[in-house]
Amino acid sequence: MNHKHSRKILMANVPADGHFNPLTGIAVHLKQQGYDVRWYGSDVYSKKAAKLGIPYFPFSKALEVNSENAEEVFPERKRINSKIGKLNFDLQNFFVRRAPEYYADLIDIHREFPFDLLIADCMFTAIPFVKELMQIPVLSIGIAPLLESSRDLAPYGLGLHPARSWAGKFRQAGLRWVADNILFRKSINVMYDLFEEYNIPHNGENFFDMGVRKASLFLQSGTPGFEYNRSDLSEHIRFIGALLPYAGERKEEPWFDSRLNKFDRVILVTQGTVERDVTKIIVPVLKAFRDSNYLVVATTGGNGTKLLREQYKADNIIIEDFIPFTDIMPYTDVYVTNGGYGGVMLGIENQLPLVVAGVHEGKNEINARIGYFRLGIDLRNERPTPEQMRNAIEKVIANGEYRRNVQALAREFKTYAPLELTERFVTELLLSRRHKLVPVNDDALIY
Repeated sequence: MNHKHSRKILMANVPADGHFNPLTGIAVHLKQQGYDVRWYGSDVYSKKAAKLGIPYFPFSKALEVNSENAEEVFPERKRINSKIGKLNFDLQNFFVRRAPEYYADLIDIHREFPFDLLIADCMFTAIPFVKELMQIPVLSIGIAPLLESSRDLAPYGLGLHPARSWAGKFRQAGLRWVADNILFRKSINVMYDLFEEYNIPHNGENFFDMGVRKASLFLQSGTPGFEYNRSDLSEHIRFIGALLPYAGERKEEPWFDSRLNKFDRVILVTQGTVERDVTKIIVPVLKAFRDSNYLVVATTGGNGTKLLREQYKADNIIIEDFIPFTDIMPYTDVYVTNGGYGGVMLGIENQLPLVVAGVHEGKNEINARIGYFRLGIDLRNERPTPEQMRNAIEKVIANGEYRRNVQALAREFKTYAPLELTERFVTELLLSRRHKLVPVNDDALIY
């Protein structure tokens, strides 16, 4: 019998699409290789896991809070006006305070399914509990630009490019101190209090470091060419290439519209499925290019499709709830997005220069890299005007440097095999555990 059948792997994620979807390809691949793969998370994702054929453990002791119901569970969040205040609230209540609850669930799960390895997205706050207390190795997956802090960079979340001058570097050092000691001090202290309550050692990590440095091994989606240089990169970080959601076998005919061959230039614009306000990006693009010689293809994620079709009737505009990007991107000249990491990775793979406009939920960090590496234009706001959109899109199409840079990065992407690399690191961790660690004694754990 294949020895992999006896190796048990548990997947886990923070309840948000951008944390669940990138792990699906890993789960299916490992399952196909003979591992016993199961999943722990919010009930929101149980049906999706079932479609993948992955047994699922929904939250039991953990609070059922997710990106859809957060303000229902925490109505006090609505009364917080400042961005920093809301971010601190989310760090504490959506992430840090959930860690002991996740841990309690994981202990129960381990009695039924004694997993040998946990694979989790890097924001899953029970990572230190599993590694330190359960003595089970954890493979943490970087599903956004590398979170680890560095002496060479500004604090994560500000969307700032690396400083080149001594004055700039001094300023960034000051910003790191302010972030850790003033802006996010309360959230960091809440995390430290939990660590100390459960006797988990810490070495001054901030929240963003935790999911990186507390893991047995950290696998970063993307490649070095899409990340800032760091002189202090942790030794256990590995780049694995663009980690994309499991696509499955296509049964339906590929999407196509004859207008793709009618227009010389094609613009693809999307805001993903989470951002429901289509006036932020989609509407400015539609206004800028209606009745032009550009074909605009907009995917809404099901948000306002019918109304947009009524408002923007033109032969050069196509509006759909969803189009498989593998069908439309080969025809596309420029990709316009708010900066979701998976969509950006797919755009780069398809050699598309980008125009990006997104600030919140960490998108400013993604978009800052697009601007820094000149893969496209970062508009640095949430609500660009039609004129800003038109100018940026026309510039990206006219200036071949953007496409050449994306093509070079796409070639780098092709040198990585994300799923095969992940499997290799899984094998290494499992072998390491077999030789170095003793079996977990659930009853000895405190929770």
